[in-house]
Amino acid sequence: MLDEQALMEALNSTPVVDGQPLDLWHADHEVDSWARKHGGGGGDEERRWLRTARDALQAVESGEAAESRLRRVLAGVRRTPEPSAAGVAWHLEVAPERRLAVELVLAWADVKERMPGRLRPCENPECRLFLLDRSRANTARWCSMKTCGNRLKARRHQARARETPGLD
Repeated sequence: MLDEQALMEALNSTPVVDGQPLDLWHADHEVDSWARKHGGGGGDEERRWLRTARDALQAVESGEAAESRLRRVLAGVRRTPEPSAAGVAWHLEVAPERRLAVELVLAWADVKERMPGRLRPCENPECRLFLLDRSRANTARWCSMKTCGNRLKARRHQARARETPGLD
């Protein structure tokens, strides 16, 4: 089953680099590499489902309607319990080419349940990354303080300095 690190890799696979949006999953070999790293096999159908799931999750987390795309990814999927002496394991019943996409959605659902309100888009309007806020106060605003946080703070400072003559 995919974990929150895999989820964040998928969500953050469309960064802005030098002011230009970039899709790290545009090239088929990149999606296949990610899939193999997480137990998939690659291939056209698996890539299509992974991109659909990723795009839907990014949209939902950005406040857009994407429930129909999530329903499509999850259509016909079943989880059945398998009890053992160690506890209950859940077996996922889904076509092999959809398994990773479904696991991606389930990883997202798990994070939303375990850490409500902690997964969100970076507050930098020029950034397309997401953050998982692990701070005690749940006040993180940027994907990275080094990049987005410092840039926005510097811009606000410069704007205040321009508005208040005589301050340097």
